[in-house]
Amino acid sequence: MTTTDADDQTQALRKIIESAKRLGVEMDEAESLQWLSAIAAEKAQDDDGIVVDTASGTFGYRATMLDFSPKDLARFRRIGAIVEVTGEGGESALALSGSAAQSKIQSFPGDADFFQRLNVQAATREDACAIMARLMRDHVLSHVRGDTYQFLEAKLGSYPVDGTVRGSAVKKGGPVTWKIDEIEAQTQTLETADGSRIELGWGEMALEPGWCKLDWVVSDPSRAGLSNASNVIDVTWEGPDGEIVPLDGYLDAYFQEVYLDADAVPTFAKVAKFVSDDALDEYVEALEGEVRKYLTHHLNYGKAAKRMYNVFRLSGRHLDAAFVRELFDEPATILYQVWSLIGTLDNATQEGSSIPIEDVQQQADALVLEVVEALDGDAEAELVKSLLELRQTLETQKSGEKRTTEVEAAKTQVVNLINTFYRERLVVMPSIKDYIERMQAADAEGAHA
Repeated sequence: MTTTDADDQTQALRKIIESAKRLGVEMDEAESLQWLSAIAAEKAQDDDGIVVDTASGTFGYRATMLDFSPKDLARFRRIGAIVEVTGEGGESALALSGSAAQSKIQSFPGDADFFQRLNVQAATREDACAIMARLMRDHVLSHVRGDTYQFLEAKLGSYPVDGTVRGSAVKKGGPVTWKIDEIEAQTQTLETADGSRIELGWGEMALEPGWCKLDWVVSDPSRAGLSNASNVIDVTWEGPDGEIVPLDGYLDAYFQEVYLDADAVPTFAKVAKFVSDDALDEYVEALEGEVRKYLTHHLNYGKAAKRMYNVFRLSGRHLDAAFVRELFDEPATILYQVWSLIGTLDNATQEGSSIPIEDVQQQADALVLEVVEALDGDAEAELVKSLLELRQTLETQKSGEKRTTEVEAAKTQVVNLINTFYRERLVVMPSIKDYIERMQAADAEGAHA
């Protein structure tokens, strides 16, 4: 970046900061300028963008590493030991993804999201699929529950037709969701509209695995709460000729991952060289699809903002990215913890769940106190009132009992307040307001086309 470019950027940033301050959004000029300078320096590098932090033993894409803080690394490595699929026949590189990989700016990440590259060396693709199926099943069965975790479900394969599973509707092409008893039996029953039954085999589904994902709920004694821990697994087959092929047909990019063990660099490097040359553009396009989803059909301005940050950061809209980055650095980002509470509540209030409702109640109590400390004024009063109403509904909720209508109504009220909170701050920035409106208008036009 030239001196003139830097001066222009500084002036533009100061105007944004002044406008934001008038509307109650605080930005740190020195920190924003430091980040903008680091991003500019990163763009000037002529390499693959992968850097290793020798102090923490982590590695990842340079721009992503700018947002990562190792302060919770020990905790994430403990959870990683629960979620990482390992065993004979596969080599692994485990990474943090989502908000967990951006801990420098997101002080209160919602969930513990992991991403794993599982490379399987085998003579044939069918052999690789069988090894993957065995590794996933063996890992789940050895990590069903422990003092600090409980397995929830797995995703492997795609439904061949529309139908119902366990009384719930499923769509053709949707990911097959497996509960623990089905994984143990290696079979799941799909009932079709004409009343016939199709037995889906674990090994059979692994031949076209689609989206592979494992989910747990984990307790965290140091934080006195529960959180969801997920592992999205990108499985590749390395044939005898050294060619590496993704079993789901698409090799994921690496632009939002922080890998937890520098010893995995060789595995990562040999897989990453097969990533498409258009991977960055494809990744941004996929992110924008998620932004559109969270601005329209699954309204969640907090999740939309997190994805907008990465879209802006990777597509050259650095001032917009700096604004969103600072927004998530405000004390008010404690509100994002509400999504973690809601997710835990959803899992705990499924019929048959063994997650103690007392743990959800304790998490709600802690969250109310944190919100009181973080916010001031009318926003705090309204949200605390809503959270307390949600907490009160949990008094009559029993462990393993289906969620009541009162809990659902209280949850909806909290979600609406959080959406309003984030939207009001995002639209402070005219360029982001325009981006949101264009996304929503395009979706509306598509719906009426």
